[in-house]
Amino acid sequence: MQIIQDLSLEELEVLVNELGEAKFRARQIYDNINLGKSISAISNISKDLKEKLLARFADTPLEIITTQESKDGTKKFAYRLSDGNIIEGVLMSYKYGHTLCVSTQVGCRMGCKFCASTLGGLARNLTAGEILAQVLTVNTMLGGKLGKHRAITNVVLMGSGEPLDNFENVLKFLHLVSCEKGINISPRNISVSTCGIVPNIYKLADAGLQVILTISLHAPNDEIRKTIMPIANKYSIAEIMKAAKYYFEQTGRRVVFEYALIDGVNNTHECADELSALVKGFPTHVNLIPLNEVEERELKTVTRKKAEQFSEWLKKHGTSVTIRRTIADDIDGACGQLRNKIVNKNQT
Repeated sequence: MQIIQDLSLEELEVLVNELGEAKFRARQIYDNINLGKSISAISNISKDLKEKLLARFADTPLEIITTQESKDGTKKFAYRLSDGNIIEGVLMSYKYGHTLCVSTQVGCRMGCKFCASTLGGLARNLTAGEILAQVLTVNTMLGGKLGKHRAITNVVLMGSGEPLDNFENVLKFLHLVSCEKGINISPRNISVSTCGIVPNIYKLADAGLQVILTISLHAPNDEIRKTIMPIANKYSIAEIMKAAKYYFEQTGRRVVFEYALIDGVNNTHECADELSALVKGFPTHVNLIPLNEVEERELKTVTRKKAEQFSEWLKKHGTSVTIRRTIADDIDGACGQLRNKIVNKNQT
């Protein structure tokens, strides 16, 4: 069944006209769903209009079925979609506000060796409204409203799935979530992550949005990258860097490179030297991430001391770098872990 969160205000206006309703009803519906309400909970439209809507759309796009809270305050959610599929998300709280990590697919087909999201393969893409509903649901849970009164200040598309493998729905989501009449999160406060689907990096650059492009690089050369990321067999690092430079040229925004430190794989001094050489020439930043281990995988994380040493090697080359704070290591923090546990439990 469709979900009404997929519709923009303009599309809702067309819908209510088709249903024989006054145009202002569209804004009433739009405001309510952006406040996280189900169709049946909308109090300022008629019972007849509700019934017409419920004949076409699911009452609610998703619900939170499990919440895990880390000792550092990070929350991880499992959501059940209207068709019964499970996805997940992470809420991280900072001094400046709340950042929500959202999923873009049910599962993932990219096959990265360090990720739990890909263990069960790809079930399906999320619609734009299902991605949006994650933001609206958690915003409402935190007591947020719309616009400047929202609780969610930043969004990262780094949950389950590869955002640029679901390009059209992600692009529509970016327009929906940044709409001034809705929750109105600035594209400048949104990060879109990709493992390196080169053609869609160019398409995102040409879309006219000011989102932060974050590239999951995780290796300084193709040889190492191919051992941990199957996408490297299709797109080389040279192709990715060319697309990244194009993104900067089109948007004026520096590109962030995610680099998960895997002990004995990509954390040598030589790797640091290669990585620094790669990211020179235009504004970039390297975000080092001590690997969040997945029990189904054999890859191991590094110690804090090794992460700091790798960071120092990069800094000696003038590379902008930070080590991401370890979060949610006492819960199912890695992408896909919580979803997989729930899915596996339901199958037994």
